[in-house]
Amino acid sequence: MIKIIIERRIMPGLGEEYEEAAREAMRESLGARGFVGGESLVELGHSDRRVMITKWRDLRAWKEWYSSETRTRVMQRLLPLLTEEERIRIYEPTTY
Repeated sequence: MIKIIIERRIMPGLGEEYEEAAREAMRESLGARGFVGGESLVELGHSDRRVMITKWRDLRAWKEWYSSETRTRVMQRLLPLLTEEERIRIYEPTTY
C-alpha cells in the first residue's frame, strides 16, 4: 500500500471552481484500478493551500492512474486554477 500526497496552491478567488474540479477528479479516481481511498484538506488560515492524500494498492496502480487519459482530462480543468505546478510525493509504510 502506498500514499500519494499532492500539494496544490489555488489562484485567489477560484476556491469554488477548484473544489468542483477536485471533486470530479476524486470521483473519477474511484473507478481506477488499485485506488483505495482519499481525502482533500485545506490548510488552516491559508485557503489557497490544498492537499490531496490518496491511498493506492501499489506504485504500479498509481502510475497507471497518473498517466491515464481520464486523469489527463480532469487535470485539464484543474491545472488552470493553480498558481504553480502541483507537488506530488509518494510514501510507503516503514518496515520497522
